[in-house]
Amino acid sequence: MASKFKPIGDRVLVLPSKEGEVKKGGIIIPDTAKEKPQEGKIVALGTGKTDDNGKKVAFEVRIGDRVVFAKYGGTEIKFDGEEHVILREEDILGVLNN
Repeated sequence: MASKFKPIGDRVLVLPSKEGEVKKGGIIIPDTAKEKPQEGKIVALGTGKTDDNGKKVAFEVRIGDRVVFAKYGGTEIKFDGEEHVILREEDILGVLNN
């Protein structure tokens, strides 16, 4: 899937988690009113960040990691029929344990 897309620099491609339809008091919440997911799975890594000396800095995350990211971080794109988010590694707040 993500093999067709390669992020550049310190960016990562994340497939956000799907949230089920939320019902409160018998009211169905429409998609436009649902909270944006802040969790997802990394499906592709960029080439890495370059430090001041020109050396590549290794990513702290790996493909397959489940991560929590900043609510308004990144850029949403549609790729292979699914919504994805492109984030800088610094927008990732943490890795969830499986």
